[in-house]
Amino acid sequence: MQIVADMHTHTIASGHAYSTVNELAQEAARKGLLALAVTDHGPAIPGGPHLYHFGAMRFFPQTIGGVRILTGVEANIIDPDGTLDLPEEYLQRLDFVMAGLHEGCGMDGLGSDGNTSAVIKAMANPRVKAISHPGNPIFPLNYEMVVEAARQTGTALEINNSSFVISRKGSRPNCESLAELIARTGAPVIVGSDAHIAQGVGEFSAAIEVLECAGVREEQVVNSSLERLLAFLDLTF
Repeated sequence: MQIVADMHTHTIASGHAYSTVNELAQEAARKGLLALAVTDHGPAIPGGPHLYHFGAMRFFPQTIGGVRILTGVEANIIDPDGTLDLPEEYLQRLDFVMAGLHEGCGMDGLGSDGNTSAVIKAMANPRVKAISHPGNPIFPLNYEMVVEAARQTGTALEINNSSFVISRKGSRPNCESLAELIARTGAPVIVGSDAHIAQGVGEFSAAIEVLECAGVREEQVVNSSLERLLAFLDLTF
């Protein structure tokens, strides 16, 4: 399975990452990627960027070193109603909006039912194109309900490579279960490195292994071709 775009990366603006946009793009080009989504954390996360950071992404060039640059955010779901920490006026300016649950953002301790309801409500927002690291054991979910909502709304569920090697210990069994449900239902999926430093860009091997073992078809993976990805995001070349 080929992945042509890294859809989950962080710059120094996220407050706990260590590379610039240019450094991420340089690494993406070196690894032969065709596109790169810059998805800094939304402002609710401790140490996160100011809201204005996402408006200022308009200054990004469309390509750097031959790599298509997609402006994005890993927005935080901040209440049980599925509300995000970026207002609509900012969301609509971005190429790619991914939403997820993070510690310290108001959603701790809700349990599986509360987490599942909030994620499904977030997926009802047409600006939300993906859910980040839904296999995180800190925020348990009803995976059958989440995968069915993803299928119905066309929202991609992320298989996050970092969850297997660096972050969110204990994610692998959940991600394997998710991948099996995704394969069975035909729900869309997206792959991201979750790079917090340039060297992590384009690292997908563990995520690909999980998807292939589950029998997920390449056409379900929205960033397995540039044409498929841009169509998914309603963007042009």
